[in-house]
Amino acid sequence: MRILLLGGTTEAAGLVRLLADRPDYDVTLSLAGRTAAPVALPARTRIGGFGGADGLAAYLREHGIAALVDATHPFATIISRNAAAASRAAGVPLLALRRPPWARRPGDEWHEVDSVAQAVPALGTAPLRVFLTVGRLELPAFAAAPQHRYLVRTIEPVGDALPGIAVTAIEARGPFGAEDEAALMRDHGVAVLVTKNSGGSATYGKIAAARALRLPVVIVRQPVPPDGPHVADPDAALAWLDAHRATDRGV
Repeated sequence: MRILLLGGTTEAAGLVRLLADRPDYDVTLSLAGRTAAPVALPARTRIGGFGGADGLAAYLREHGIAALVDATHPFATIISRNAAAASRAAGVPLLALRRPPWARRPGDEWHEVDSVAQAVPALGTAPLRVFLTVGRLELPAFAAAPQHRYLVRTIEPVGDALPGIAVTAIEARGPFGAEDEAALMRDHGVAVLVTKNSGGSATYGKIAAARALRLPVVIVRQPVPPDGPHVADPDAALAWLDAHRATDRGV
């Protein structure tokens, strides 16, 4: 059974590892290509886009894909919309492997916004030491608030995303523990954390650290995903695939 897995997340990697032990599945992992050195996984891997929903639908047909799994980042809204449209056009079942957002806990001081653009004015006008973990592509929005000093953590180099602004850049890939995150924030005198509500455990440490340090968090809500079947973990995704495969075989 041929599977196309749209990946790039911890959950996608977990599903790849589960499927690697199943010779009854033929898996292609598709990555957007935004990370220069992705984690090596035991699956055939393609890098780059498909040319929109129409291109993805054509790929599904041409390669005889029997099921499409969207395990992209919760904020990768374009590819998720394209996956839903391509699934309908090609008649290929789609499952979203979608991590739930983090829930506010007692002691969290969250200021929720709907976009990174809205996060910028939420910081206020007084100069602050701001810890940004919103992804490299979202950084230019903060050029509108040059009074702040930014601690920026990304997987890829920041480059000239914030020219002429005080930036301390850290290149690192999670997971990040709460104690290490708290030490990082103390060492750099962080006054506020800006992040996306990505969910999952790999980067929750910063949320726990901000709570422990009583720091405010400007947090971007997850966008509303397309309708359709969805599960929250790789084991449930494998169960869905097994059920679909059994149905196709008339079992």
